[in-house]
Amino acid sequence: MSVSPLLATALVGVGGALGAAGRHAVGLRIEGRRSVLLVNTLGSLALGAVSAAPIGSAATLLFGVGFCGAFTTFSSFAVGTVRTASETGVRAAATLAASNLAAALAAFVLGSSLAVAVAG
Repeated sequence: MSVSPLLATALVGVGGALGAAGRHAVGLRIEGRRSVLLVNTLGSLALGAVSAAPIGSAATLLFGVGFCGAFTTFSSFAVGTVRTASETGVRAAATLAASNLAAALAAFVLGSSLAVAVAG
């Protein structure tokens, strides 16, 4: 089923609002670099599932593009990595960056695998 451009924009907007609110809620409970790692990992898990599940274009726009796009945070990841480099050194920043990337990739693969297994 094809989604009109207007509906697509609305779906991404609604999903984005929910994702941004979710990101903010996590940040209220967990501070700093751990919250960035958590939202990027959870968001990648969800995006992996959305990408592999046969859910249709409207749901993909709402959850994949909108929610996951706003829930995850590349900009906070970049700021945290640069701050870590200036505060504790390049090695610590590289470790942080590698940990975030590895966790996000593993979570995406896991989410995708789970969606395929559930879909049968």
